[in-house]
Amino acid sequence: MTESSPAQGNNLDPWYDSYAARTAGLAASEVRALFAVASRPEVVSLAGGMPYVSALPQELVTGAMDKVMAERGPVALQYGSGQGVPALREQILEVMALEGIRGSADDVVVTTGSQHALELFSKLFIDPGDVVIAEGPSYVTAMVIFNSYQADVDHVPMDEHGLIPGALREHIARLKTVGRRIKFLYTIPTFHNPAGVTLTWERRLEILEICKSEGILVLEDNPYGLLYFGDRPPAAMRSIEEEGVVYLGTFSKTLAPGFRLGWALAPHAIREKLILANEAAVLSPSSFTQLVVSEYLSQADWRGQIDTFRGVYRERKETMLAALQEHLPELSWTNPNGGFYVWLTLPESLDSKAMLPRAVKELVAYTPGTAFYADGNGRQNIRLSFCYPTPDQIRVGIRRLANVIGGELDLLETFAGTGELSQLRMGRGAFPPSDLR
Repeated sequence: MTESSPAQGNNLDPWYDSYAARTAGLAASEVRALFAVASRPEVVSLAGGMPYVSALPQELVTGAMDKVMAERGPVALQYGSGQGVPALREQILEVMALEGIRGSADDVVVTTGSQHALELFSKLFIDPGDVVIAEGPSYVTAMVIFNSYQADVDHVPMDEHGLIPGALREHIARLKTVGRRIKFLYTIPTFHNPAGVTLTWERRLEILEICKSEGILVLEDNPYGLLYFGDRPPAAMRSIEEEGVVYLGTFSKTLAPGFRLGWALAPHAIREKLILANEAAVLSPSSFTQLVVSEYLSQADWRGQIDTFRGVYRERKETMLAALQEHLPELSWTNPNGGFYVWLTLPESLDSKAMLPRAVKELVAYTPGTAFYADGNGRQNIRLSFCYPTPDQIRVGIRRLANVIGGELDLLETFAGTGELSQLRMGRGAFPPSDLR
């Protein structure tokens, strides 16, 4: 091969051998792969966590856009600060105050969605071979990001009250005994994605104490905290501990994801490095988007709009649980008090990933539980999203899903000699033994 010739590669990509080793961790998530299928109009998608943006009056957004362009057009269309517009950072403090957080606008870094903040944080902290501790299950794209930086994800089990502190202690001790380097705990404590459960106040205190005593940083991801259906959830973990917690927030769930606007609230030293990483990645977040959202927060009843979203999602959750009770009463599921998701547990004999093609054929889509584990677990679980489909679509989708599950069980009973259907069905716990390892 001459100097000008490309690396040998493979039949599909001549540059295969030239990629950095960390690209081996880049793979299309199962959620992303579902979007192409779920976009077909005849398919009821219970898969993606897309907010119901139609509940947001368009005039609230167009009015903010028009005013920004009329009064600050040259600024909105120009480069901006790598940290974000100062006025918006002050308003973000007002949003976080609803969850008990007090901070300084100087410690807020605006990003292109909270997922961008997650990626920047991972870039700053993860070296190949490091360990990230996360709930089992955990957010699918976080798993993709951690894998892309060649981290090993250690899943700590959950129950209906969230991450189990005793299990966290055991995992930390085991990892340290074998000489592993733990970089941080990644957690979604409020209306968890995908499990839908909320970490209790007592456990928040205990987990923060564990991490503080062990010198482990906490990365608190909180997209759904303001979308509660009944009582307010416990205050954010960042409201208790400032130096040991980095907090991620977003406008994607309480306004609209198309703005791609999130933020990180971090201790001073980490904040400085996040700004540098932000500038290196995107130079600056969109000035136009920031000014439009800032204008919206200044003029609109944004708290009332969040309450409207709560009502929409509450109705859809109740519709989904009623449909599950009607069509799949022998199964178990979580009952979230907010957010977007229900975590369904299948009979032990079924595999949610293997069953997905049949479901798509029956015109219903879901996300298999395996998407939310880095270690292959989750085959007995399904994440069901109630945020985007209408109540009528939810009823149709659950009915179709019940037909798929019933068909799979019938096949097993007929051809696999598995005995009575009752033997295939598990008890009422939403977190089966495979999730409690």
